[in-house]
Amino acid sequence: MHRARPPKKSETLEIRLPLETKTAFMARCRESGRTASEVVRDLIEREPLRSKARLKNWQAGLLAAAGVALGAVVAPSIAQALPGSRAAFDQLDANRDGVISFAEFRAH
Repeated sequence: MHRARPPKKSETLEIRLPLETKTAFMARCRESGRTASEVVRDLIEREPLRSKARLKNWQAGLLAAAGVALGAVVAPSIAQALPGSRAAFDQLDANRDGVISFAEFRAH
């Protein structure tokens, strides 16, 4: 049985990088036991190319999700700080009877 050989690697790709970036990349390649060419070929074969507009949409979605998460954490604190809010009332109403007594008011 004859096995097909992979295509010969005869083409090159030139890219320009700052020396520090290249040095760090080459060190990571050595640490992983792979050549720089293997890593770049793998990236080219696996990673779909994205347009800048699509990438910006992805970034905007990520920022929106981060904003929602931050809001969920911060909103309760803000609501408690706002005079006249339900959260502020609930914080003062220690016995949860729906009425704030003078003693509950003074406690805060």
